[in-house]
Amino acid sequence: MKTRISILVAALVLAMPALAKDIPLPQAAAIADSVTPASSSASFNALQSQSLTSLRDALKGDAAQLSRLQLETAAQSSTLADKAWLKASGYDFKTKENQEAGIELLSAFSQLPDSVLQANRATVGNINLNSSENSRHQALADAEGINHLYFLSDAMGPRLGNAFITAYNKGELSKAAALIKASEVSTSAAKKHFNYKRPFLIDGNTIHLVPDDVVVKDNTPYTASGGSFPSGHTNTGYTDALLMAQMIPERYNALVERGARYGYSRIVLGVHYPLDVMGSRMVSERNVAHYLNDPQYQKLFNEAREQLRTALEKECGTTLSECAKNPAQDDPYRDPAMQKLYQFTMTYDLPQQSGQAHSLKVPAGAEVLLETALPNLSAEKRRELMVKTALPANYPLSGTTDDQQFWQRLNLPAAVTMAQQSH
Repeated sequence: MKTRISILVAALVLAMPALAKDIPLPQAAAIADSVTPASSSASFNALQSQSLTSLRDALKGDAAQLSRLQLETAAQSSTLADKAWLKASGYDFKTKENQEAGIELLSAFSQLPDSVLQANRATVGNINLNSSENSRHQALADAEGINHLYFLSDAMGPRLGNAFITAYNKGELSKAAALIKASEVSTSAAKKHFNYKRPFLIDGNTIHLVPDDVVVKDNTPYTASGGSFPSGHTNTGYTDALLMAQMIPERYNALVERGARYGYSRIVLGVHYPLDVMGSRMVSERNVAHYLNDPQYQKLFNEAREQLRTALEKECGTTLSECAKNPAQDDPYRDPAMQKLYQFTMTYDLPQQSGQAHSLKVPAGAEVLLETALPNLSAEKRRELMVKTALPANYPLSGTTDDQQFWQRLNLPAAVTMAQQSH
């Protein structure tokens, strides 16, 4: 029996793409830089510039210039997000129940050995101190755009990304904008529960707090309050990206990878550790799957998705399939290197712990996360793909329960790529 299990584990490892630990941090940082204004594509850089301009305009509103107070009280306007439609639906997001489920999912954090926590601290210091100016600018835009969806345009590529910004500004995506933002389950309860200090608050830290010369442009060092674990911003980035990927499967992998890049930005700023963003990936994936398996939520989702896709096709003047295509040099989020960065962000090369290899069990309904990306595959086949492309066991936060194992090891872009390469 042990021999059969060993053969199965070996087969799954051979079937996997290159593991996260095979990607050194400098290479990961270089890939992260490729989706900032350091990109070699004028079209992609213009898209990022338009995204930032639209964000600043939305934050500023009718004021003559953007102030930090406006930033701190920012929210999507009634034009951008149809909150009245969502409120009229009466849908109960059951926030407290989902928060409690998230705390349980991340409970392995409390049992991590000191060697992992030391590596965790060392990694944030390395990324923060060695990040390029472009990566810091990207991180500031990501951080201060948390209440809006502009950051997702990067992952859509120049054609669809510009159409998205135009439609979003006109209020043509208002149902999707309202639903996606309302689906972000706050990490506040988990932060209070785990009560872990942020990197820049640790005695003797060498964190460089990045001055804002991008959004408000007042050179105020970017900081954050509350507990560090898990990351609220990363939860937002992943939730938004996962739901948009369900709505625009033509850009599925790019959008999911944008969620990972958003989390990386938190470490660039020195306000979060790798474990913080890894944990938020887990809970956001779990939460999105939970909602998508609720028929009431699915009804709202389908309505919002239809509105969004209709509006984007109108702005594109063609099908979304065609609009999602770009020349390779203008589409860094479609570069296979982004999957390497995604794999890196699943572990941030933190030490794999010793212990028995756990077999992976897919939670009921988890395969819904691949449904729009792989519509021709059965639920069973999608579940098989999730297992075949999963990260090996025993990386930090993978814990001992089936759910902890699954959500820590789930690699959605790898699953989609494997399916596409087999056809």
